[in-house]
Formats: sequence, structure tokens, C-alpha cells
Amino acid sequence: MQVDLLVPVKPLARAKSRLRGAADDGAGAPEAHARLVLALARDTLAAAAGAAVVRRAVAICSDEEVRTALAGDGVQVIPDEPAAGLNPALRYGEAVLRTADPTTTVGVLQADLPALSPLELDRAVRHGLATGGRAFCADRTGTGTTLLLAPPGQLLEPRFGVGSAAAHRATGARELSGFWPGLCCDVDTAADLAVARGLGLGRFTRAALRRPGFDVVTPE
Repeated sequence: MQVDLLVPVKPLARAKSRLRGAADDGAGAPEAHARLVLALARDTLAAAAGAAVVRRAVAICSDEEVRTALAGDGVQVIPDEPAAGLNPALRYGEAVLRTADPTTTVGVLQADLPALSPLELDRAVRHGLATGGRAFCADRTGTGTTLLLAPPGQLLEPRFGVGSAAAHRATGARELSGFWPGLCCDVDTAADLAVARGLGLGRFTRAALRRPGFDVVTPE
């Protein structure tokens, strides 16, 4: 049982506009925002790298700053191609992974899950694989998708965007049952970040937010 995950990361200047200001008390400095967005991705990829069931986690990104930072973490990065949006880029990434190994399960993991632990991800992926088909995990609002899995012989059929949970459900993917607090907690707003902080942030996000007056909750 082995899984290869694609983790798409947007260029820092265009990513997470609703989160702007969360890293510096509302000031919205570009440097602070970029540092936080990159930290979210690095924590997500660290969780994926630590999950026993995940053979490799491959970032999809063309932002040179992101590519350099992730390469320093030992993460494989492939270019964000074609330039027609997220879902085409994911289909391209899927083709790269399946060309390398047609027997692998391919998945997509969103890059904004700073409270996700390797153990939780490992359990969630194994639970998804047990369905025997395509599976997905909805975000905590029930509308978005944080994880999508496709076993050998089945295409990912990514439908990321507004209402992606319903879109993936409509393609026949099964929604994961169970309690996955870190996996469901994608961070798009300061309110989302507060929820993730309550669960326990990863070390990169903690470092990005470490400043006087910011109460960081660390995992027990």
C-alpha cells in the first residue's frame, strides 16, 4: 500500500488574500503574509512526509521562492503546468506520477493544513483506501475538499474550486467518515487560523507567527 500525494502551492503574492494581515496584527505587509502562506505549505508537506502510508509528497508550484524553500526541506517540486488553473495542473501532476508508477494511488492534499499531524493523515488516507475507490475529505464547513484520493486504474477527476465537496461527490468519490480535525481545518481566514491554533500548529506556522503579543498554542 503506497500513496503519492500532490500538494499544489500558489505563488505567494497571489495566495490567501483573505488571510492577509493575520501574520502582523492587520498590517498586511507582503513579507509577513508570504512568510505565513509558505509556512502553511511547509507544515502540510512535513505532515505528509511523516505519514507512514505516504511514499512521497510532491509540490506543484512555479513560484521560485516557494520552490527554493521546499527544495531545502527535501521536497520534490514539479512546475505548475499548464497555466490554465488548478485542476489542469493536478491532472498534469497525476500524469507525471502515474507515468513513473502506474500501480500507485495518487492523491491531492491542500497546502493550508497547519494543524495536520502525520498520524492523522496516515489514518485518514488508510481509511480512504479502504473504500476501494476514489475518496475525499471535506473541509470543516463541508463545502470544500482538503484531500482527494484515486487508486490505481482510476483517475483523480479533480473538481477543486467553489463547492468542490459536492462536485467530487457528484463524480462518485466517497466522503471520508470519521473525525479528522486537522485534515478538515484548512486555513483561508484569520478565523480559520484561530481554529487551527486551538488544535495545535506545526512548527513552521508557529515560527511565522511568533511575535510579541501573539499567543501560540503548541501541540501537546
